[in-house]
Amino acid sequence: MNKRLEGRDEPILEPDLPIIDAHHHLFDKPAMRYMLEEYLADVNAGHRIVASVYVEASAFHRVDGPEALRPLGEIEFANGIGAMCASGAYGNQRLCAAIVGYADLRMGDDVGWLLDRAQAASPERFRGVRQITMEHPSDLPFKYFFTGRPPEGVFSHPKFRDGVRQLAKRGLTYDATGFHLQLPDIGALADDFPDMPVIVNHMTVAMGLEMNDAERAELFAAWRSALIEVAKRPNVSCKIGGLGMPIWGFGLDEKQGETGYRTLAETWRPFVETAIEAFGPDRCMMESNYPPDSRSCGYVPLWNALKHIVSSASADEKADLFYNTAARVYRMDLPPLDG
Repeated sequence: MNKRLEGRDEPILEPDLPIIDAHHHLFDKPAMRYMLEEYLADVNAGHRIVASVYVEASAFHRVDGPEALRPLGEIEFANGIGAMCASGAYGNQRLCAAIVGYADLRMGDDVGWLLDRAQAASPERFRGVRQITMEHPSDLPFKYFFTGRPPEGVFSHPKFRDGVRQLAKRGLTYDATGFHLQLPDIGALADDFPDMPVIVNHMTVAMGLEMNDAERAELFAAWRSALIEVAKRPNVSCKIGGLGMPIWGFGLDEKQGETGYRTLAETWRPFVETAIEAFGPDRCMMESNYPPDSRSCGYVPLWNALKHIVSSASADEKADLFYNTAARVYRMDLPPLDG
C-alpha cells in the first residue's frame, strides 16, 4: 500500500518553519518510481522544504567498469539532480544539496579509490557513505519488507575499520542504518573514530512485527536503553524519522482510510521524544525517509506529525531539529534563509 498522496488537504502546521529533509531517496524501480518530479510534488505540497539530503538506495549504479567504482553512478546522478535544483529552474528548494553515497567499506584501504572519485565528481555535495548493517535473528523484516537480507558481519569484518579510516581521513561522514541490535556496534565505531561524524539513521529500527503488548514494551525499553548509551558519544547525531516503515510493527501500513497527523504523532511520540531527550535538539535532524515511509503515511501528515510532537519546543530547538543540525553535520552550502 502506498499512501504518498494522502493527507494533502490537511492544514500545514507552522508553514513558515524552514526544513531540511535530512534523508530521502530517488529511484526508478519496477515496484515504484520516485524521481525528481514526484519528490517536487511532495515538497511543494505545503511544508517549507528548503533543502534535502540524498541518501543512497542502490540506484543508478554503473553496469560496467571496475566493480569498486560502480556506486559512483548513483553519486553522479544525485549530483546532477542537485545541480538542476540549484539552477532555480525547479523552484527555490536546494534538493540533493548533500549526498550520502554507498561504498563497501569491507574493501579496506582500497575504498579510497572510490571516495576520491566521488569527491572529484561531487565536490560541493558528496558528504559521506552509508553501508546498511541490518542484522536480526528473525526472517520477518527481510521476507516482507526488504529486497534481500543485507550482508552480515560488516562491523566485524577484518578490513571494515580500514575502510572507515579512509572516510575519516577525508573528513567524510558515516550513516549507520541498522536495527537497535546494532547500536552497541555503532557506539564502538564512534569510539574508534571520535573525530568522524556518525549519523544514526531512523533512530535505528526497533523491529516490532508480530509482537504482543508485553513484547512491544520490552522492545521499547531495550531500544531506549541502547540509544541513550550511544548518545553519550558527542560525535554521534540522530535522524528522527523512518517510523513509517512497516517493520516497526505499528500497523499503519494496513490501516484503512487516511492516517492523519494526530494518529501518527500519538504512535510515534514515545520514540521521537526519547531520541531528542537522548541526543538533544542540536544533534537531532528530522527526516522524511521518503518514499519508504509512504507505506504508512502521506508526506504532508508526516511533517505535521513531527511538528506536532515537538510543538512545545522553543524556536531555537525547532531550528536545530528541522534545519541547523542537518546543515552543520552535512556541511551544506545553502543560501541565507528569508524570513
